[in-house]
Amino acid sequence: MKTIGDAVMIRADEPERAVRLAIEIVHGLGRRHGHPAVRAGVHTGPAVERDGDWFGAAVNLAARVSAAAAGGEVLVTAATASRVAGDRGEPRLHWLARGRRELRNVAEPVELLEATCDHSRNLEGLPIDPVCRMAVEPGHAAGTLVHDGVKYCFCSLDCARRFAESPGQYASAPGPPRAPSTPPG
Repeated sequence: MKTIGDAVMIRADEPERAVRLAIEIVHGLGRRHGHPAVRAGVHTGPAVERDGDWFGAAVNLAARVSAAAAGGEVLVTAATASRVAGDRGEPRLHWLARGRRELRNVAEPVELLEATCDHSRNLEGLPIDPVCRMAVEPGHAAGTLVHDGVKYCFCSLDCARRFAESPGQYASAPGPPRAPSTPPG
């Protein structure tokens, strides 16, 4: 639909098609060596079209959901997930509860779910350089470092140097395991 810097806004007529496309983009592009980690956010709702562009609270909320996603992740509002059957097509969609999040310029916290599918669950993701957030094929990494028992791969020696100088700025604490969930509704 349009680009905004390095972001892309896409409009779909059906929520399920939007979710499946987001998964395909995130896992198709973001799993290649040297590519930035791709993330997506999906929300559905009314919007106004003017001169080929779309406006409205639903568009703004989708942008906030996208900003809340981590690299390699597709976040979907619970309102959208409840409108998606998820078992109509192949591969089958799955939902992981991500909790209620406060999003910038959104009055109430929003319930978010991570969307995955059978295909994306079977793909082994490439490690992400913690400094520049690029996907790194371990066999082609410019360097690796271990910090607090976690091995990090780097796309360049500059990224490895920056990490070594300040690992606390880039190292991520492991999060709690995520349990599968089904959308409300």
